[in-house]
Amino acid sequence: MHIDAPFELVLFGGLGDLSQRKLLPAMYMLHSDGRLPDTGKIVVITRRSLARPDFLDTVYEALQQHVSGDYLSDENWQSFQRYLLCHTIDLQDEASFKALADELQPECGNRVFYLATGSDLYVDICQGLHRQQLTDTSKVVLEKPIGHDYPSATAINQAVAEYFDESRIYRIDHYLGKETVQNLMVLRFANSLFEHQWNHKYIDHIQITISESLGVEQRAGFYDHVGAMRDMFQNHLLQLLCITAMEPPARLEPDAIRDEKVKVLRALKAITGDSIGQKVVRGQYDAGVSEGQPVARYRHEPGVAANSNTETFVAVKVEIENWRWAGVPFYLRTGKRLAERACEIVVHFKEIPHSIFPLQHKNTMANKLVFRLQPDEGIRLMLCEKRVGPGMNVRPMNLSLNPSDHKKTRVPEAYERLLFDVLVSNATLFLRDDELMEAWRWVDPILTFWNDLEQRPEPYTSGSWGPAAATLLLAKDGRLWDEAE
Repeated sequence: MHIDAPFELVLFGGLGDLSQRKLLPAMYMLHSDGRLPDTGKIVVITRRSLARPDFLDTVYEALQQHVSGDYLSDENWQSFQRYLLCHTIDLQDEASFKALADELQPECGNRVFYLATGSDLYVDICQGLHRQQLTDTSKVVLEKPIGHDYPSATAINQAVAEYFDESRIYRIDHYLGKETVQNLMVLRFANSLFEHQWNHKYIDHIQITISESLGVEQRAGFYDHVGAMRDMFQNHLLQLLCITAMEPPARLEPDAIRDEKVKVLRALKAITGDSIGQKVVRGQYDAGVSEGQPVARYRHEPGVAANSNTETFVAVKVEIENWRWAGVPFYLRTGKRLAERACEIVVHFKEIPHSIFPLQHKNTMANKLVFRLQPDEGIRLMLCEKRVGPGMNVRPMNLSLNPSDHKKTRVPEAYERLLFDVLVSNATLFLRDDELMEAWRWVDPILTFWNDLEQRPEPYTSGSWGPAAATLLLAKDGRLWDEAE
């Protein structure tokens, strides 16, 4: 699929971490694959003025770090440069917005403003664009987290809606752009084999894990005011939950799919009061060893307050109160400085009612369907087979559900897919306003409880799989976490 019409992509926070690691490389790869038109602009908004040679050197260095050498050719780089422009903006300076307006084509029908900044700047940016009459037909992409609680998210949502119609607001969650997440939908809704068993009759429980081996790195100033619940759980984990648990949409259309995701969020059983201590685990990493190197505790990281109570780990037992999922717990966890970097959705099917094979452990006999989103995307189904040799010894075996040509085909990065979808006005994989607000509505009581309690999160050793309470969260239900392999 190819974009035919000219486009303008304006990146606020254009030389920030996200832009350099993901957005600019994604646009470069779309160009390298021949999916961008010959006519277009990528306007990189910065706070400090840069001469064009310095600007291009900065972009090229980012591409060298984050684009495979197989694709970073001189020919592609030279042709990609024609899209790139650098523009300096002071959000309080009307003249700099006016200069931006002069830089853009008035007749461009495919203009996108990407706000890769903190959400506290969204309103100022939208107001500045509106005063230059740049918002009427343009689209806007909002990065997460949008707000820090329900009231602030409501205020931002309402303010942005004054300048952009809901149909032109794209709230991005890059996990939804991953190939395996979309394959999950195909596997469910295109195969009666799986959809028939996708309910409380056949599924024992589901685990969703997003683990990171890194600490806060250079994001401490941001992260210490946000924490794992706002940074990862409220958006990424709940979105993966929605995709896993939603009902089949009537049509493969953006609003039909998002309608079903909202229903899941509205069916989440509220966690309030004493149940927070029973169903929610909050942790903060301590000193330890990560990837063979000694690392400091969170409170000793540069830029982190010495008495910080910000959580770097969250695990929650979530229940969905509807017919499909009654009695099926969803265990969700995310954290930094864990044993390894991984993102998995693991569907645990119920045990067979009676084993005719002797001395088989129930974990060996149970079937599992594993969706791995990172680092290596793929799907595998764990079944049982006979071990070669005498007797009827049973062993687990993995059936790969990846296509045979998977290794030969380059899997696009999530941001490639999502940026392309914005440019062709496909909102399927983006959050609608009611999705965002329902997620905040459910999370808010937990955040309020923590804030009122002012209790330090449970420490856990860096390089481990989190606090002991996270293990207990499942153990008291007779279950164990699936540690990523």
